[in-house]
Amino acid sequence: MPFHFLKTAFGGDPNIGLYGFATDKFCLLGCEPLAKVKKRMAEVLNVPIFNLPIFGSDLIGLFMSGNSKGIVVTKLVEKEELAKLKAVLPDVNIFVLKTLSTALGNLVLCNDNGCLIPEKFSEHSREIADALDCEVAVGAVAGLELVGSAACASNLGCLCHHETGEDEAKALEGLLKVKVDVGTVGCGCPFIKSGLIVNSNGVIISDCSTGPELGRIAEVFTRD
Repeated sequence: MPFHFLKTAFGGDPNIGLYGFATDKFCLLGCEPLAKVKKRMAEVLNVPIFNLPIFGSDLIGLFMSGNSKGIVVTKLVEKEELAKLKAVLPDVNIFVLKTLSTALGNLVLCNDNGCLIPEKFSEHSREIADALDCEVAVGAVAGLELVGSAACASNLGCLCHHETGEDEAKALEGLLKVKVDVGTVGCGCPFIKSGLIVNSNGVIISDCSTGPELGRIAEVFTRD
């Protein structure tokens, strides 16, 4: 199976994962990339790309997380933004999670099969499970509660912080039902989400990622 990828940055910022995320049905971005970059992204991910801010910010990857069936979004979302989100994704569950923590993109790790949340979100596990229509478990990645920042998952694989423990990796494999491995992005950054936007069709990668990092990413996010 060929590995489809694009190395890029948004406005010179290599932390592309902070600006959005992708599923097997759509990609959401807070920024508007150059036309040629957006066109190539659409080809690599093979899904429509929608541009919209959250809380007036381009960094929507910090404020939401989701899969093909649902999105969990911060309580900071404005009414107009929420209405637009529902309009462009009418078949997707949009759930506003009302918690003190607003950087949900850093705290929710999911694909279409499962979702990992930190202990402090345990009381919301049923709400999140209903919104994303998948199993939800409480846990950590590399001992960190920032599970959405320390890993990135698609329906094919999950790449995690290089200090992720064996037990954590095995638990993730069972929950997400994909192969799990460890690595870095962006020339050594262990917080995987910052450098990736990924679905089953392809991967958008931070442009400062190295050859070895790209090789590991290809191993994890390519069909066997």
